[in-house]
Amino acid sequence: MSLKALAPWVIGVFFAMNTTSVSAAQAADAAAPLIERSKLFGNPSRAAAALSPDGRWLSWLAPREGVLNIWVAPVSDLDQAKPLTDSRDRPIRQQFWAPDSSMVLYIQDKGGDENFLLYGIEIASGEERTLTPFENTRVQLIASSPLLKDRILVGLNNRDARWHDVHSLELATGKLTEIIRGDGYAGFVADANLALRMALRPNAEGGFDFFEVKNNQVADNAFASTTLEDSLTTQPVGFTTNGNTLYWIDSRGRDTAALVAQDVASGATKVIGAADRADVSNALTNPKTGVVEAYAVTYLREEWTALDPAIGSDLAWLSSSLSGDVSVTSRTDDDRLWTVAVDPVVASPEVHLFDRVQKTLQRLYVSRPELEGAPLQSMHPVEITARDGLVMTAYVTLPPGDKADVPQRPAKPVPMVLLVHGGPWARDNYGYNAYHQWLANRGYAVLSVNFRGSTGFGKAFISAADLEWGRRMHDDLIDAVNWAIKENIAQPDQIAIMGGSYGGYATLAGLTFTPEVFACGVDIVGPSNLETLLQTIPPYWTAVIEQFHQRMGNPNTEEGLALLKERSPLYKAGNIVKPLLIGQGANDPRVKQAESDQIVSAMNEKGIPVTYVLFPDEGHGFARPENNIAFNAVTENFLATCLGGRAEPIGNTVKASSAKVPTGAAFTQGLEAALQ
Repeated sequence: MSLKALAPWVIGVFFAMNTTSVSAAQAADAAAPLIERSKLFGNPSRAAAALSPDGRWLSWLAPREGVLNIWVAPVSDLDQAKPLTDSRDRPIRQQFWAPDSSMVLYIQDKGGDENFLLYGIEIASGEERTLTPFENTRVQLIASSPLLKDRILVGLNNRDARWHDVHSLELATGKLTEIIRGDGYAGFVADANLALRMALRPNAEGGFDFFEVKNNQVADNAFASTTLEDSLTTQPVGFTTNGNTLYWIDSRGRDTAALVAQDVASGATKVIGAADRADVSNALTNPKTGVVEAYAVTYLREEWTALDPAIGSDLAWLSSSLSGDVSVTSRTDDDRLWTVAVDPVVASPEVHLFDRVQKTLQRLYVSRPELEGAPLQSMHPVEITARDGLVMTAYVTLPPGDKADVPQRPAKPVPMVLLVHGGPWARDNYGYNAYHQWLANRGYAVLSVNFRGSTGFGKAFISAADLEWGRRMHDDLIDAVNWAIKENIAQPDQIAIMGGSYGGYATLAGLTFTPEVFACGVDIVGPSNLETLLQTIPPYWTAVIEQFHQRMGNPNTEEGLALLKERSPLYKAGNIVKPLLIGQGANDPRVKQAESDQIVSAMNEKGIPVTYVLFPDEGHGFARPENNIAFNAVTENFLATCLGGRAEPIGNTVKASSAKVPTGAAFTQGLEAALQ
């Protein structure tokens, strides 16, 4: 059927959807003002504060001429803040201190290509240097030490893009010395003397073999191994400073991953932290000794357990003094000063300076002060049972307006967006979430569900997703939708699906495999063809390709290739009957532009409407705020066209970004005009 023949049908669908949901927009209008996109997705005022190990300095990220850069100030006089970097086009998103506190280090790529290089800026002189001056190279931080502060260990794949060779980097001079070649190895573990002690090598079972390393020589035989089922839940964490204890996150012989301490001399192991429903998700280690002092488990929400009484006392004091979930983000070597982040969920996160001796808190900043007084909505953790009995955690945010007697239910069903996380080996968490707040403010309920394959809930939960892309993993999403309908949260004919990466795949799967369930979909950097996805993964993922094959399907076997094609939305593009918006970064090294191009081309050939937004200076996601705001401007107007919620006009956001719209501008309200 031609596009010309479809056009009246498309207009009719859009019009019908818009008029049936006006009440949702009206309810939101009456309950709360529209929150500007720029306040949610523009640059934060400050972010990522970090104390220097010696406690003299504080660094953070903040805008400089509209681009996130690194700033620094003496802890004793924060008013003396000054910018250290002058990035003009791409935000710096990660910074950390050299062990000797002499410089701030950061990584940066070009246009989202994920070839991250390492840079350093000296505090005294302000001189900036490229510490890994190579092309087409991705740096890894292998180890730093509280004992040897003049150097760090880094991994570089400049010799062979598949493997990272370990180098010693002298911070003062920039001298790089090769320690060991990484051919065939997934990674290395070093001790506080920066001596390599362990090597990890992928095996045919989809797990890893663990080898002892002495004098930079890898032993011939592995001392331990995992198979596929433990591959994502068992890894060495690191050594104590004295080298006597090795910590593991370990699921061997159990389901959920425990925190395990292993005596290096005897090999004896002891579980020091564990839970039945979720893996150990985080830990606090002493900055000098490397001893674990507290650990966290995250099921519905993060919960900390202290192993050290003094740490436990401080965590309890912080929790009672601050309103929201608390996390320690940096500590000085003497452990007197901490930076502490607090997440109130219904307000912008804050960061405080905590003096453990004086028991004082100094608020350093609010990440987004412009949200003060904004009508932010509560997030509700819930459990949803899938059709086969698997229990999934999920998070619901409701639009402003009347609520039922049960807090996590609206007074009557509303349009809903199912927001699917990426990975898929990742998870959604409780906390302030800009996307939940934005979509709820526009008049939608928002549901994020940790479907099978999500991490953090034990190895059986992950393994339940093996070879289930587009099948039981997708069934979980449909079960979550049906739960929301049964609970009178969602209107059955007014549900959108949206997500990035695997969430983008899930969107395409939703519109192709279950074309009548969703009213529309938003796919952000999602793969459409699992066969070509696996053919074009970055070379530095070679070490985990066996896991991909065993968890997704092996394209090198007849059966595996057939499965991948069966689960690829591209081959069922003709089933799409609902509006689709696609966003893609041209430099994406994980999900190549061809993944979006393929399905857009297939839809165009079949005369099926699709809106395609392409960013030539982005990769796997949109790092530049101008681009993120532009795509979200298109998205909320697309959703308003489809679901009838509220939308801030697109305005000049698209023109202010690098966005190109190769096709489909007519299918989103205001987009054609915004391109003029």
